Amino acid sequence: MIQVCLLKDGQVVSGGEELLSQDGRKWIDVQQPTEEVLNRLAERFGLHKLAVEDCLHLDQRPKLEEYPNHQFIVLQGFTTATKDVCDLTLHEHHFFLAPEWIISVHDFPFAGFDAVMKRVRDDPKATLERGTDFILYMLADGLVDAQFPILDAFSDELEDLEVAIFEKVEPQQLQRIFEMKRMLVQVRRVLSPQRDVVGLLSRRGIVHVNERTTLYFRDVYDHLVRLYEQIDAGRDILGNVMDGYLSMVANKTNDITKQLTIFATLFLPLSFIVGFFGQNFEALSSTGYYYAMWVMIIGFPVALVLWFKHKQWL
Repeated sequence: MIQVCLLKDGQVVSGGEELLSQDGRKWIDVQQPTEEVLNRLAERFGLHKLAVEDCLHLDQRPKLEEYPNHQFIVLQGFTTATKDVCDLTLHEHHFFLAPEWIISVHDFPFAGFDAVMKRVRDDPKATLERGTDFILYMLADGLVDAQFPILDAFSDELEDLEVAIFEKVEPQQLQRIFEMKRMLVQVRRVLSPQRDVVGLLSRRGIVHVNERTTLYFRDVYDHLVRLYEQIDAGRDILGNVMDGYLSMVANKTNDITKQLTIFATLFLPLSFIVGFFGQNFEALSSTGYYYAMWVMIIGFPVALVLWFKHKQWL
């Protein structure tokens, strides 16, 4: 059976300190790692100092590295702290995998880890006895599956934004488009190398990963492919939304320009008529010229409006 030991802030909060020195399979989960704790684990389990150094600097990219007595795996994922889909929190998880033990290191609590921990404790025979690599699969699967609700919410908001743009263009919509674009680039930058890492774990011949467990990693790899396809589809739709926004802004500008041009065209002949009949000579003071002036003032605009409608400019 695998013994579960949970460390947080350098203190053993579950499982007991004696588990670190006992023989047998172990799963040790370290939250908010400190140099002292990792050095103690490195001395006990022979962890490589380069891998330990990576755990102390949570800015690594997803990767798989092989060391003499263990595998070092880095996986990442996102959660949303608020309803804003662009407000993402990056979760970086480090794993040390050996036949008899697995050590998971992460800074923030993660709901997927809690679910795996509960599953392990509730049904140890169906989970733990399959090996430490199966624990790694369950953790990786929980980390990857947590990305689907985020991208689904992204797609829903993108569709609503597209509808809102065609109803009424507003300046804040452009700002939101760029926020969603940055969010999509951030997710893609993480999931792209992670897909390669899980692809390596799904192949046969990886040290400390049983052949039967590679089948489960293939399922995780398939989920990452679906996520990547969803990201590509989101990029295309986001580009279409941007084009739609620019088109609506251009149409609105054209409508304003057309209206101003029509007003200018209507008042141009009126300015000429008023200027012509406003000349100071005696002939223009007769009644005929007076009526002719008003006929032209009223007739010219009406004729221009009818002509505009005939040309379908109005």
